[in-house]
Amino acid sequence: MSTITTPIGDERRAAEASVAEAPFDAQALAELRGGGISLSETFEIALSSLSSNKLRTLLTALGVIIGVAAVVALLAIGRGSQESITSAITANGANLLTVRPGASNAGGIGGGLGSAQTLTTDDARALADPQSVPDASAVSPEFNGNGQLVAGNQNQNTRLTGATPAYLGIHNLTIADGEFINDEQVSSNASVIVLGANVASGLFPDGSAVGQSLRVNRQSFKVVGVLASQGGGGFGSVDDGVIVPLSTAQRKLFGGRAIQGGATLVSTIVVQATDQNSVSKALDEIGQVLRERHNLPANGSADDFSVINQQDILNSVVQTTQTLTLFLGAIAAISLLVGGIGIMNIMLVSVRERTREIGLRKALGARESDILTQFLLEALIISVLGGLIGLALGLLIAFAVNLSGQFSASPSVGAAAMAVSFALAVGLFFGIAPARSAARLDPIDALRYE
Repeated sequence: MSTITTPIGDERRAAEASVAEAPFDAQALAELRGGGISLSETFEIALSSLSSNKLRTLLTALGVIIGVAAVVALLAIGRGSQESITSAITANGANLLTVRPGASNAGGIGGGLGSAQTLTTDDARALADPQSVPDASAVSPEFNGNGQLVAGNQNQNTRLTGATPAYLGIHNLTIADGEFINDEQVSSNASVIVLGANVASGLFPDGSAVGQSLRVNRQSFKVVGVLASQGGGGFGSVDDGVIVPLSTAQRKLFGGRAIQGGATLVSTIVVQATDQNSVSKALDEIGQVLRERHNLPANGSADDFSVINQQDILNSVVQTTQTLTLFLGAIAAISLLVGGIGIMNIMLVSVRERTREIGLRKALGARESDILTQFLLEALIISVLGGLIGLALGLLIAFAVNLSGQFSASPSVGAAAMAVSFALAVGLFFGIAPARSAARLDPIDALRYE
């Protein structure tokens, strides 16, 4: 009886004849003939396939590397910036209330906030009365202006603040050298001055400023103290300002602006609530006291002052920086999607290149699920590899940003985990199509593929 030869039988015998040349050991062959292979064996096969094309694997992972590095670095910079801004705002505590004059209105033209001189030293004394504002722990009346400082051959124009001893504690400042202004100097209109750190080093670069004399708007002043450096820059930095007694600023330096109808005016009144839970109560008490003193309606409809809650500013800034950080992260995540598309394209090319290998394995008994798992594992290995390299690169960028001193970066475990997880999800999503394409190949057509 002769043996009937069929094309299918020929293909199967050809497949079995080429087993000796295939990269499968005896155990793998036995598992294939038994109807599938284990997950660990599939992982080894996927890893072996990727390691045999190291350069292509690295280039495929490059999109994921760049994407993860960008996400980690940008989120770290955004978080660091948020922390820096929050720290600057809360340097004095989050329980400060700043009372400012209202807007002027001349000839129907409204001025800016603070253009109307409506706050006086007596208003500050009323707010400091514990009977009137029981939820306030300290009050600092302040008068702000600019002054020309001259010391020897050094001179500079700087921000000048008239203040009382309460200013030091409310603004959480410390003295580096000398002493701060005291009550006696305030009551006697003393010509003394406390310098910010930058001003002191600029006017007296060769030695201590304490005890030295300088001129402020052509009037002689004695330096009694230098503030410790607070860091930071731009507007509002105490390092770039000077402080004189409040009465001295009102009567000697800015008399024409600071005295009106016999009353001494102030630019702002800073009130420190007893704690964060007392801010709302202190806010209501301040409004009530000032409306009574200024003969204004109790409902606040005609207030000639405004009260700025530092906690509201903080919340607004935090919300804004969080939104910007999320936008930066979303933009960086786009490169992860591009990397995922690159993984899918390379995997599709890999399927086409390994068509005969896939056909051989299926002819020997590999299930579609085995082929699907192998190619999914290859895509996941690429994405995880890219994610880990990108994570390391992103952390290095954040570290370099901190070293530069221009910006601050604060990497977080959550952001790193999110970026790597997203990379894993991208690899899984974009690896499905090539894996399904490989799993659905017909073994006969695959073995005939040239």
